[in-house]
Amino acid sequence: MDVNEVLLPGVGLRYEFTNADGDRIGIIARREGNFEVISYAADDPDEAQPLFRLTTAEADTVAEILGAPRIAERFADLTKEVPGLSAGQVVVPAESAHAGAPLGHTRARTRTGASVVAIVRGEDVIASPSPDEVLRAGDVLVVIGTHDGINGMRRIIEG
Repeated sequence: MDVNEVLLPGVGLRYEFTNADGDRIGIIARREGNFEVISYAADDPDEAQPLFRLTTAEADTVAEILGAPRIAERFADLTKEVPGLSAGQVVVPAESAHAGAPLGHTRARTRTGASVVAIVRGEDVIASPSPDEVLRAGDVLVVIGTHDGINGMRRIIEG
């Protein structure tokens, strides 16, 4: 999909694209951090109709909601392209010895060959977590590796 970026001096940036239904959509990212979503009239490409506004926090929430499933979807697509590679999820139980400890302390990647590519924490997604990211009870680890590697990761985290 092509996204056009237009500088709006003194205002911010406008991003424009055409969706699958043929509607022209715009998102104005204002300098102060707010966002406005607009659509363009079919008969007049210069006439914009405001749809709704979002604060920075609201825009972050929408991005997380839309981004979390897409992360999992992208990894699922990747595993189809690479034979032997799988995606899995591992939940950090409250009784895990690793709850409250940094991800790197598990040494799970070294021990299993599987990698934690994201952590889903409530409504938040931590993509490409660092070894210093502290695991919390209830975190869902998105893991890429072989079936054996993912199962090994599960044993380490749950054990």
